[in-house]
Amino acid sequence: MFPRPIQETTRARQVMYKVALPVSLVVWLLPMIAIIATAGRSLSDLNYGNYWGIPTEWVFFENFAAVFGSSSIGVYLLNSFIITIPSIIGALFLSTLAGAGLALYRFRGRFFLLALFIAGNFVPFQILMIPVRQLTLDLGVYDSYLGVILFQIAFQTGFCTFFMRNFIAELPFELVEAARAEGVSEWKILIHIIVPLVRPALAALAVLQFTFIWNDFFWPLILIQSDELRPITLGLTTLKGQFISSFNLLAAGSLIAALPPVMMFFAMQKHFIAGLTLGASKG
Repeated sequence: MFPRPIQETTRARQVMYKVALPVSLVVWLLPMIAIIATAGRSLSDLNYGNYWGIPTEWVFFENFAAVFGSSSIGVYLLNSFIITIPSIIGALFLSTLAGAGLALYRFRGRFFLLALFIAGNFVPFQILMIPVRQLTLDLGVYDSYLGVILFQIAFQTGFCTFFMRNFIAELPFELVEAARAEGVSEWKILIHIIVPLVRPALAALAVLQFTFIWNDFFWPLILIQSDELRPITLGLTTLKGQFISSFNLLAAGSLIAALPPVMMFFAMQKHFIAGLTLGASKG
């Protein structure tokens, strides 16, 4: 039923595996290798069509210096943090409350409510573009950090609630019953029992949400107009140039934009893996 370990297969399969694995990794990493190589090329190299060959000269640090000198990329990075961190905190807070409610309490319509959270993840964001923009105008939060943060929280809470509900439902309900028998309030049960037990799940969800929100281009494009409020995903468009696209600067800027999610993953790698495997085995 399950795949056999590679060590237990035939010699020919083991050889094919050892050959196919590095080839697959190189093919998978080829776009990243191309971006890194482009970030170190000069503009003259690109103008001559030298996209995949060895650069005639390496100007890696010069390109990064040009990115910081020709754009407000530091401001864009700060804006991304200002938008991403509160959005993660808000989504995790609301989803933990909603997930605990759906997992711990038996009430009529809870499965229908969970289905609504799940169904919201399948709605294409593009069809909500005009209503959301109009709503931000009506609320007076258009072209502001608050507008993007509120709608990032709103759109991410559905997935986060589904995620948290499943983890909380796997916890031993006897702990909650014992706490209730001792007269512990529901709020303290959530804070002192539920949250510590699902901490790995919260860490895993935080890494996922950081990646989703940090890399989001659509909603900042719709809800932000001022240049000084742009996150890094929108700020990279300022590196294109009016008449000539400086792909070397765009590649360098893309690497800078990709660093925070990568650093976040490696910093939380242990908790991320623990969160993904939580509840995967019994006993």
